[in-house]
Amino acid sequence: MSGTRSDGELLRAVAADGDRRAFEELYRRYAPWLTARMRSRCADAGIVDDVVQETFLAVWRGTARYREETAGADAAGWLWRIASRRLVDALRGAGARGRLRQALARLRHRDEASAEERVLAGVEHGDLAGALVRLSPELRAVLQATVVDGLTTREAAVLLGIPPGTVKTRAMRARRQLREALA
Repeated sequence: MSGTRSDGELLRAVAADGDRRAFEELYRRYAPWLTARMRSRCADAGIVDDVVQETFLAVWRGTARYREETAGADAAGWLWRIASRRLVDALRGAGARGRLRQALARLRHRDEASAEERVLAGVEHGDLAGALVRLSPELRAVLQATVVDGLTTREAAVLLGIPPGTVKTRAMRARRQLREALA
């Protein structure tokens, strides 16, 4: 076969034939991206690595079924949904909350600022940065998931481990607080 196979072709080959080369190509194509995206949601590199491995293991074993008609032929989005569910499960695991708190504390003291922090630091004359900092961590997390990451309410709910209605309520409360702070 000449040329690079599409994501759909790779996924069909893995699902139908257990094609190891197709699986390896899919892994090379998406594992680095998925790892980077997961690390923006979880500071614990060990958990992230486990989640990425579990995601691809589910693809290989066939426990995660790709359906082009329901997934919209978007392999990246499909893999993200699998990984985000696995991340939520991992964070709910025993001891995960303590490890996450420690990792977040280390993250706060790192030298390199995230892209979001650099954008906020650039807003010197407005009080947007200050208004965002004053939001509770729960409200900031919802804004991160829905505004910055562009997730749907349902996807944000899965990622954050809260009901969709709570995501909507927190997003509304965050917008209201930001409006009040910037008025």
